[in-house]
Amino acid sequence: MKIRISELANHLDENVKINGWVYNIRSIGKIWFLILRDGSGYLQCVTVKNDVDDEVFKLEETLTQESSVSVFGKIRKEPRSVGGVELSVCNIIVHQLSNEYPISKKDHGTDFLMTNRHLWLRSKKQNAILKIRHQVIKATRDFYDNNGFILVDSPILTANSVEGTSTLFELDYFDRSAYLTQSGQLYGESSAMAFGNIYVFGPTFRAEKSKTRRHLTEFWMVEPEMAFCDLEQNMDWAEKHVEYVVRHCLEHCRNELETLERDIKKLENITLPFPRITYDDAVEILKNNNVDFEYGSDFGATDETIISNQYQKPVMVHRWPAESKAFYMKRDPKNLNLALGVDMIAPEGYGEIIGGGQREDDYEVLADRIKEHNLPIEHFKWYLDLRKFGSVPHSGFGLGIERTVAWISGTKHIRETIPYPRTMYRLEP
Repeated sequence: MKIRISELANHLDENVKINGWVYNIRSIGKIWFLILRDGSGYLQCVTVKNDVDDEVFKLEETLTQESSVSVFGKIRKEPRSVGGVELSVCNIIVHQLSNEYPISKKDHGTDFLMTNRHLWLRSKKQNAILKIRHQVIKATRDFYDNNGFILVDSPILTANSVEGTSTLFELDYFDRSAYLTQSGQLYGESSAMAFGNIYVFGPTFRAEKSKTRRHLTEFWMVEPEMAFCDLEQNMDWAEKHVEYVVRHCLEHCRNELETLERDIKKLENITLPFPRITYDDAVEILKNNNVDFEYGSDFGATDETIISNQYQKPVMVHRWPAESKAFYMKRDPKNLNLALGVDMIAPEGYGEIIGGGQREDDYEVLADRIKEHNLPIEHFKWYLDLRKFGSVPHSGFGLGIERTVAWISGTKHIRETIPYPRTMYRLEP
């Protein structure tokens, strides 16, 4: 019977067939051990000379790392082995002998590993990170699906910017210019007026000439948008979403977190409610830590780290200087110099993982803002229509999948949180 390594605990004392790749080999006299991986886990396969044909036993001399094989034998309980089971080998079929696999157990440089990303994904730690990514995405979709949200896809090709024209990837679109989307937000707002509560999930693109460990030119975001929703309710949704994802990963990614040597206790502290502070409060924290910070500016990586170090949970910074936020952000009616925006900063120095806020719902105000920002109003006529036909208070946010995965997994560089990262200098593999 053909089964996956992750399922073997349910097949004790049964004869099975496992397909996979050679991870490692070691021998002790008339016994040799094959560590097999199949993408779901690792399995120790014990080959005893008297239990197999000579040609099977001699495979120890020819099998190489990442050779593809099918291993046949009986599963038995072994608490000392990974997964708590091992396989007593009766036969091995070799599909292909791997020839000089380039990634060995020695240390390799980052550029080498990124050039061989298609192979590096097979390593234990990279495997663990991307399995956590899978669960972050699954938990996210489950959270919104279970709370009555509708998934509505937004286009990747757009005629307008969302986050500013300086970070747009422009391309020829027949006889006009088009851009890779920076965010699905504007289309999410439109969809929220049709369905109430929706979420957009897909890739987004920023032409930022950044070389930091927190930035990619292509990354994935989930963007919920809620009709009849103000800033406070928006923050409620944001913290519930993040807590749900962390709880889910603690339940379903324990082995992966241990492989990465993640401090699980820090994740167990992520419970509601999260601290909420104003932008002014955050600036005061920086001043108290002797940071020379210009009021009205966005927070840099060092600033975010200092702010987050005051808390053991993600902190939400809200009510920002209006000039620092996008044209669509609604002003605080109590202080028109402030925008009803919110950023969520992850603890442990992982930076902003959520950006959002309440949207401007007044037609005239929004039209004036578009003009003030020197944006081509003809590209936003459809967006303004939302304020003409049944406008309501509405809010939303975007959560970056890669930054969230980096934080939960304890990975220092964002390039390891996506299968094939795109940066200023990398378009391949």
